[in-house]
Amino acid sequence: MKKWICAIVVMLSFAGTMKAQLPAITLKTMDGKEVRTDTLSNDGKPFIIDFFATWCHPCNRELNAIHEVYEEWQEETGVKLIAVSIDQAQNINKVKPLVDRYGWDYDVLLDPNSDFKRALGIQMIPYTLIVDGKGNIVYKHNGYTEGAEEELIEKVRELVGKE
Repeated sequence: MKKWICAIVVMLSFAGTMKAQLPAITLKTMDGKEVRTDTLSNDGKPFIIDFFATWCHPCNRELNAIHEVYEEWQEETGVKLIAVSIDQAQNINKVKPLVDRYGWDYDVLLDPNSDFKRALGIQMIPYTLIVDGKGNIVYKHNGYTEGAEEELIEKVRELVGKE
């Protein structure tokens, strides 16, 4: 009996240290190229995945706020942002004009059936993930309030060992 209890304790301890990985979902870029989400990477550096929709005002405010400091973030930490649109198929043609209008220079993926969103258990947007250089999801945040991007970059700085 003691062996079983020890085994369970060890398994639970190990499970607590495991990090979630990205699921394998095939999405498309705005120009129609297929991308598997479990292969997303940033050459060993952290990256941010931000779920949004064209009709979601808090999402657009968040992506605009990040856009204002994105170049600095990239220079400092090497982070990149992947914006994932959950606009449905009938509205997917609105994504590129929105991205162009705001001048976002993020990688943009299209998730018109919300397969990626659903696989991650995301209920509401905006929803932001930070993935470390090894592909582990290390941070999750739902919603947006002004200034929340500062918490995001602080988490990235921690990952790259900067303060």
